[in-house]
Amino acid sequence: MNAKLTMTLNLRPDEMAFVDQTAADHDMPKTAVIRQALRLYQLVNARLAAGETMTFSGDRERQMLFVGVGFTQPPSTGDAG
Repeated sequence: MNAKLTMTLNLRPDEMAFVDQTAADHDMPKTAVIRQALRLYQLVNARLAAGETMTFSGDRERQMLFVGVGFTQPPSTGDAG
């Protein structure tokens, strides 16, 4: 069954500009951009929940700004040191 649900998404102007630009850059509809972003978010969230870690190059402050709220390091499984 391919039932689809509808929702309203309110974005700030800068967020909509990003969606518009991404859609144009990749020659895809804005809805497809949002769906792709959701799939990526699901993948990252599932892998972090499974205990995997994710890092980006750069300093720790930039990593936290990029990853954002809700993504934390998994609990430690042993003694450090």
